[in-house]
Amino acid sequence: MRIAVVVALVVLGAGGALAQTNRPAKQLFGSVSVPADLAPRAIGGYAKGCLAGAVALPLDGPNWQVMRLSRNRNWGHPVLIDYLKRLSADAARDGWPGLLVGDLSQPRGGPMLTGHASHQVGLDGDIWLTPMPDYQLSVEEREKKSAVSMLMTGRHLTIDQKAWTHLQPVVLKRAASYPEVARIFVSAAIKQKLCETAGGDRAWLRKIRPWYGHDAHFHVRLDCPPGAAGCTPQTPVGPGDGCDQLAEWFKPPPPPPTKPPEPKPYVPPRETTLADLPGACTDVLNAGFSAGAAASFGMPLPRLRPRVN
Repeated sequence: MRIAVVVALVVLGAGGALAQTNRPAKQLFGSVSVPADLAPRAIGGYAKGCLAGAVALPLDGPNWQVMRLSRNRNWGHPVLIDYLKRLSADAARDGWPGLLVGDLSQPRGGPMLTGHASHQVGLDGDIWLTPMPDYQLSVEEREKKSAVSMLMTGRHLTIDQKAWTHLQPVVLKRAASYPEVARIFVSAAIKQKLCETAGGDRAWLRKIRPWYGHDAHFHVRLDCPPGAAGCTPQTPVGPGDGCDQLAEWFKPPPPPPTKPPEPKPYVPPRETTLADLPGACTDVLNAGFSAGAAASFGMPLPRLRPRVN
């Protein structure tokens, strides 16, 4: 399937992607396994864009390991890759054993076949709240090992004190400390816990934002790089530490209706197509295809080298 998509683009040339503007964009971008050989550029918005000149985060570093290798989502804008390397080193000096890195972006960004609505421009990255073990994980372990939720089972707004240690706040504080960070998404319960325990140094809490589904990992979002034409920034976070804005998350659910609502026919959501993305994403999708690039599709996972401690 992946090879077929690439061959179609090679044969059709520069107009290949244009001929498929009504096809779901996630199929087009999810089928490309190599980056666009263009100058690095985040194009569009975090949830509607693409990425030129992506750089891969190496699968192993002195203080990190990449998870879920089969997804091929360890790609990002160079500023994201540089950020992760600096964070891993700084967090290690703080006492965090190492980063387990989840999804960044696809080789050319864009919508994904599964999972995230964002992560499209190479400026988003997921980092597990589970510390890295002191050995190199196998390919199988990286596929099957699960991130540990920081919340109690069945109580989605209650911290699990067996999972949460003094180290999770350390890595979150460090992750938020860099000026290029726009936001860090965590569960509302994690944000509340940080608010309760942060002490007097609270400025970094402003960038920690509550959001659904972030109980086992945190999601870092960087600002558009300076001077990045065509990159759509997110509205800056407001003043204060945000701790006074959590009450809505902890309200009890409303009572069920006394009369069941009338059933409505299911209307599937409209798929994002290439035509919905910035025009430059067509150039990103078509860039640099050749017989050699097509042959690279379906390559086996790279062999892991022994870690050097």
